[in-house]
Amino acid sequence: MEIFLIKALQLVMALSLLVLLHEGGHFLFARLFGIRVEKFYIFFDYKFSLFKFKPKNSYTEYGIGWIPLGGYCKISGMIDESFDTDQMKQPAQPWEFRTKPAWQRLLVMIGGVLVNFLLALFIYSMILFYWGESYVPVKDMTMGMKFNQEAKSYGFKDGDVLVGTDKGTFKEFSANLYRDISEAHRVDIIRDGKPMSIELSGDLNMLGMIKADPAFVRPLIPAVIDSVLDDSPAAKIGLVKGDRILALNGRSVDSFTEFTDLLAHRADLLATATTGADSLKARNVTIVYERTAIASYKDTVDVLLTSDLKLGFMPQSLASIYKPVTIEYGFWESFPAGIKYGWSVLASYVDDLKYVFSAEGAKSVGGFGAIGNLFPATWDWHIFWQMTAFLSIILAFMNILPIPALDGGHVLFLLYEIITRRKPSEDFMIKAEYIGFGLLILLLVMANLNDVLRALGLI
Repeated sequence: MEIFLIKALQLVMALSLLVLLHEGGHFLFARLFGIRVEKFYIFFDYKFSLFKFKPKNSYTEYGIGWIPLGGYCKISGMIDESFDTDQMKQPAQPWEFRTKPAWQRLLVMIGGVLVNFLLALFIYSMILFYWGESYVPVKDMTMGMKFNQEAKSYGFKDGDVLVGTDKGTFKEFSANLYRDISEAHRVDIIRDGKPMSIELSGDLNMLGMIKADPAFVRPLIPAVIDSVLDDSPAAKIGLVKGDRILALNGRSVDSFTEFTDLLAHRADLLATATTGADSLKARNVTIVYERTAIASYKDTVDVLLTSDLKLGFMPQSLASIYKPVTIEYGFWESFPAGIKYGWSVLASYVDDLKYVFSAEGAKSVGGFGAIGNLFPATWDWHIFWQMTAFLSIILAFMNILPIPALDGGHVLFLLYEIITRRKPSEDFMIKAEYIGFGLLILLLVMANLNDVLRALGLI
C-alpha cells in the first residue's frame, strides 16, 4: 500500500502541475487578447467541485474538480468540452473568442501545447544543471550482453560487447539502443577481444524486441548479491552481500540475467499448479552458491521462494560494476543541452507511435496505472522531474494531434478558416466536438482496461 501511495502521489503532483500550466497557457493568451475566461479548473467538476472561488470584480471562477482526468479553461464564445450551446445562440460579444481574429484564436489554442513543450525543455535543462548527466557507456560494459534466442539467430552471442551500428556509436543502455539495433543494417561488436560486425535487415520490430521474455538484449550482470531483503528466503538461508549464485536446480548460472530466466521457467509450473502441493513444488528450488569472502567456500541449499518466485536479494548495479561517465553543465550550458535532449525524447516518441497501430502495440497502451508505474517506488526527485518532463512533452504532442476536442482539432479548423477565409459552421463544430470527445473516452477506457487486463495477467 505504501508503494501505491508514493506512486499515486507523484502521479497526481505531476499531472496537477502539467494541467495547471497547460490551461494557464490558454488563459494567458485569452486574457492577452481581451477574451473572458469564465472558469479555470484543475480536474473536471461534473455536478460539483472540491474547491472554488471567484475573486471580486473578476469574470473567472477558479476551482478544483473531483474527476482527475485533466482540467479545462472555459473561454467565452468558444465551442469546447463544456458543450455550452446556449451561449453560442446569444448575440456575439466583443470579449468572446468567436469575435476575435483567426490568428489570435490560433494563439489561444496553441498556448497550452506551447507551455507544456517549453516546460519540458526547461525541466530537462534544470535536471542537467543540477544533477548533470551520468551514464555507463555501452562500449565500457566489458562483460558484454546476454541475448535471447531471436538475437542469437541473427549471430549475436552471450558476452558480445556492443559498440554501435551504421547509425553511430551506442551511448547508454536504454530504449534508444533497441531502436538503433532495430533500424540498423550493421551492428559493430567486440567478441573475445576482436572487433567484428553482424549484418541485420534494418527493420526489426523494436516493440517485440523489448517485450520479448527474455528481452532481445540485456547487460550481463553477475549473479552476485549486493544486498539481502529482510525476512526474505535469501535471508533465511543465510545469503549475504558478495555471495555468488552458481546454479539453480542443477542448471549453471553465469549471470543474474540467467538466474532470472531460470526463475521465469518456474512461473510456468506455478501457473499450471492445481493443488497446494504443486505450488510448493514449483516454489521449492535448490541453489548452489559460493562465498567469495571465504576461499573455496561453496554450499548447496534448498529454499522455498516467495509466492511470486522471488529469492529476495538485489544484484549489483551497472554503476557498481562499471565506472559511470558524468557530464556536468553550467547554468547557460544546460539550456542547449536540455533542448537537444528534449527534442530527442519527442522524436523517439513520435517514431515509436507506429507500433500503436499493431495488435501488440494496442495492448501496450496504458492508462493511469501504467503512467503511475513509470514513477519509482521510493521518492526520488531526480526521477520525478524526469518523468514530469517526459509527460509534459507527451501531453504537448498528444494535444496538438488534429482530433476534434483536442487543441489540435481546433487548430486544424482555424487553419482551414485562415486558408479559405470561411468559418466552419457552429453546427459542424459542435458535432465534431462530440465525435472527438467520444473518441477520447473510448481511448481512455481502452487504455485503463489494458491496465486491468495486464494486472490480471491476461495480456
